[in-house]
Amino acid sequence: MFKYIFIPIAISLLLSTSCTKVIDVDVPEAEPRLVIEASINWKKGTTGETQTIKLSKSTPYFSENQNIEVTNAIVSVTDNTTNQVFDFVDQNNGDYICENFVPIINRSYTLNINAEGENYTAEERLKSVSGIARIDQSVDGGFDDEAIELNLYIQDPPNEVNFYMIKTFERGDLLPEVFDVKDEFFDGNEIKLFWEKMDDDDTNEEEFEPGDIVDIELYGISEAFYNYIKILVEQTQSGDPFSTVPVALKGNCINSSNPDKAPYGFFRLSQYDEMNYTVQ
Repeated sequence: MFKYIFIPIAISLLLSTSCTKVIDVDVPEAEPRLVIEASINWKKGTTGETQTIKLSKSTPYFSENQNIEVTNAIVSVTDNTTNQVFDFVDQNNGDYICENFVPIINRSYTLNINAEGENYTAEERLKSVSGIARIDQSVDGGFDDEAIELNLYIQDPPNEVNFYMIKTFERGDLLPEVFDVKDEFFDGNEIKLFWEKMDDDDTNEEEFEPGDIVDIELYGISEAFYNYIKILVEQTQSGDPFSTVPVALKGNCINSSNPDKAPYGFFRLSQYDEMNYTVQ
């Protein structure tokens, strides 16, 4: 083992004492593609009539402009049962808003986008969610028996296959954490999931402390989106520098004008429940 530790240390010492030479490397840049953020989220207990779809363009990794908004597009969602069309109005900032959407559980919908002369489509079904039963905390069920973990309880409906996406966010953090769950081994039972944060100087993550406020959202999702988000989470959480380069993740959106220039993103329709919890 020691020889494997010695070699990189020796190399780093050599590099640190040698002259520095700047080498310009031509990094290939892919042609920009449409990025579709089309998540129809219907919160339980609301009408769900106001929905937003965001359009932008992909950018090179080292680009100074990481947000290229796409405007002047025509965006709509069609109810495939009634053929009712819901128009999403351009807000001139990449957002397209509909204020009269009608969400119906298990109803199939089709997304239609015409942007910069090309047509994009996607079809998906609106999935329900049973809701969050309760949240509590403990210190004996996680990886560290002294750290506080939060426990989320879901009552899974019986005799049906269900897939879930969970977003957890401690107020003050920059980004939420995302988890994917399926009821393969829990059908019809109460599902208990725990969320534990560990002290980590590299990521500035800290354990839960009394007074911390967390928001948890539970989404019902399709199997197709479950497979999509599972791969996405695995790619974003991989910390292995020797792992293979992630491939471009393909969603359910299709460029019907130019199939070889597929867009990025996923058209998803979910009912969701949310709850916040203050750590004791």
